[in-house]
Amino acid sequence: MPTSTQPKTKTKKKRSTRKTKKNLVIVESPSKAKTIEKYLGSRYKVMASLGHIRDLPKSKMGIDVENDYEPHYISIRGKGDVIKELRKEAKKAAHVYLAADPDREGEAIAWHLSYLLGLDPKDKNRVVFNEITKDAVKNAFKNPRAIDMSLVDAQQARRILDRLVGYSISPLLWSKVKKGLSAGRVQSIALNLIIQREKEIKEFVPEEYWNIDSQFQKGRSKFDASFYGLAGKKTALNNNDAVQKVLKKISKDDPFKVAAVVKKERKRFPALPFTTSTMQQTANNTLKFRTQRTMMIAQQLYEGINIGRGGSVGLITYMRTDSTRISTVAKHEAAKFITETYGGEYAASKPRAGKLSENAQDAHEAIRPSSVMRTPDSLEKYLSKDQMKLYSLIWSRFVASQMTPAIVDTVRADLVQNGVTFRANGSKMKFPGYTKVYSESKRKDNILPELNEGDEVTLVKNDPSQHFTLPPARYSEATLIKALEENGVGRPSTYAPTLSTIQKRYYVKLTARKFEPTELGEIVNSMITDCFPDILDVSFTADLEDELDQIEEGKQEWVQVIDQFYRPFAKEVASAEQKLEKVKIKDEPAGFNCDVCGAPMLIKMGRYGKFYACSRFPDCRNTKTIVKKIGVTCPKCGKGDVVERKSKKNRIFYGCSRYPDCDFISWDQPVGRKCPKCDHFLVYKKSKKGAQVKCPNGDYEEELQK
Repeated sequence: MPTSTQPKTKTKKKRSTRKTKKNLVIVESPSKAKTIEKYLGSRYKVMASLGHIRDLPKSKMGIDVENDYEPHYISIRGKGDVIKELRKEAKKAAHVYLAADPDREGEAIAWHLSYLLGLDPKDKNRVVFNEITKDAVKNAFKNPRAIDMSLVDAQQARRILDRLVGYSISPLLWSKVKKGLSAGRVQSIALNLIIQREKEIKEFVPEEYWNIDSQFQKGRSKFDASFYGLAGKKTALNNNDAVQKVLKKISKDDPFKVAAVVKKERKRFPALPFTTSTMQQTANNTLKFRTQRTMMIAQQLYEGINIGRGGSVGLITYMRTDSTRISTVAKHEAAKFITETYGGEYAASKPRAGKLSENAQDAHEAIRPSSVMRTPDSLEKYLSKDQMKLYSLIWSRFVASQMTPAIVDTVRADLVQNGVTFRANGSKMKFPGYTKVYSESKRKDNILPELNEGDEVTLVKNDPSQHFTLPPARYSEATLIKALEENGVGRPSTYAPTLSTIQKRYYVKLTARKFEPTELGEIVNSMITDCFPDILDVSFTADLEDELDQIEEGKQEWVQVIDQFYRPFAKEVASAEQKLEKVKIKDEPAGFNCDVCGAPMLIKMGRYGKFYACSRFPDCRNTKTIVKKIGVTCPKCGKGDVVERKSKKNRIFYGCSRYPDCDFISWDQPVGRKCPKCDHFLVYKKSKKGAQVKCPNGDYEEELQK
């Protein structure tokens, strides 16, 4: 059969018009979404839920106490468009992954998302990572898991407990004191600690004591020593009579003998890497950062910063943790970096490991740089000033924790004459160790001359000084967080909002970075002390925190924990309604009349503190802010007084009392004198040297006497 000579026609393959379905990943914040999407590539779409999308309603309790404390969740107002967009993308997606933060709060966000998007919580759609780096993110997506309901229950239990306390006590405060007040478990203890400290300060009785600081000489070398004791025993100098008795025993013409010399080699070990609370405390003490500011910057560093060619990358590990544990990979990388940069003698073979506190959850490792190779210097052009400060602190603390201890040679010499002993202490750095990178104190060498037993030294001068014991210091943000942590009250995620709330409610105010209770705070604390003693019982609240941790570990039922707390608490609430009398905060007379209607002005208590208001309110609504005069006439108009004011960000500045007729303004406090060179007004300035009077134009400067 003859074959066909016609050429074969090629059949064209039809191109598929169907697009490959993408995987949807949901995180909390847009910046985190941007960083993760870069790592995952084109097969993934990453969207942000912008935090929680469901919560208890604000208008009512939202908890069915009679039905096993069933919470009634609603979609958060304003999140409708976000939920609509997430549902739309979830329907189109091949798979939905929930990648909220790796803690109780993040687990709860994932659970709420699964409910709204119709996902099964038992499906493996939950992805967690401790750091937002390419390797960590990709590895996490290889091992997705189901939503951990124990974590969700622990978060729900805390939320419900706080709602039961807040929405039971707050209405009492509104009816008995004033509207807008609130109470909560952790904030009530924080307020109580501040008030108890203020009470200790008021009741403190100072005690007198004296020191005798002296200067001695051996050969040409002079050195300092201080009075130690009599007849070889440490002796306290309680008054001037005791000092004079010691001085009478000393002869300036006779030498002192070196009775003992003790030389030792001391090791100073590096601090452990940061936990949330130690980071907040150190940033507050060294960088002067408020707690909320620290957490906001840490969140930015965790979620991702654009570092040029590398794109966005998470620079630190998760910043809510109570553990000082470090991963093996991070330890090895740090050891390599330290050896190459500083030398093998600086890399610790067995870095110091901290003990977990009794209340620690140890869910995440310590706060550290995601890569120690990203030194602060290499990131300087990519980070803001504040980001740079905090990153440098975290980086140096972590690197130091993996280094060898500093070695200091110390010498102690006892100088004796007629039974009177003076003691000189000297120190010299032998090996800097971790202080090459991170030092918590600017310690200087104090080198003594070569002293041996039997040597004679000459007394040059004595300088007796009177002192009085000081009361305990008021709490700063750093010391209050430390106190809450030591008492087992609250958890890493609660400290910043707690401190913010007690200030917003005007229960306390910050003066020179220290907390002072207000009159309103003392009234609220007194009411809670009288009616709800368990709320202020530190051990009771700490035990409650432990039970929340046990819910997370699956060892307790959340309904049972809440029931054990709520039954006696509900009785206290019912009793308080009968027991408490209405408290009237008396208005003080201001001492001058209203410039609108002539009626007497009063000092009233408002949400943000005290202010002047007309006594004829509401017929006359004239109000004035209370300003503090500094005793200086306005350098611009010469008529008004310079007064202390506060900006929207609570920063103090100085302006004219005649504003808006006179628009004088200065961030620095005017002195009341003019510059002898340029006639500009002089201002007070603080520097490392101390207080100074300066001309803003730089033409004049004088040191203030201490």
